[in-house]
Amino acid sequence: MTGQMLECARAEALFVSLIQRSDPYSAAAVREAVRRSVGRHGSRGCAALVAHEYGEHPDVAVGRMSWALDTVRGAFPTVAPAMTMPAAVCRGRAPANLP
Repeated sequence: MTGQMLECARAEALFVSLIQRSDPYSAAAVREAVRRSVGRHGSRGCAALVAHEYGEHPDVAVGRMSWALDTVRGAFPTVAPAMTMPAAVCRGRAPANLP
């Protein structure tokens, strides 16, 4: 999995987690939420839930994915800035394209 794909998968996992933008959270809490989401749904399941939310609530999903990407980038600083991708790339990936 490339750094870009990993960043996207983490953002999708955070997107479907119980953490809300309005909640106080730490980088450790974000990492734990990502771990729990992937453990509960798997990476494909997280992507499927993200796709479902875009279908049901596209107006809200756009903001949540932008927040999730920004938050993941802060909590997992291992992805080099040159390797980051815009939110549109993560939103446009179909669940079948996940590893």
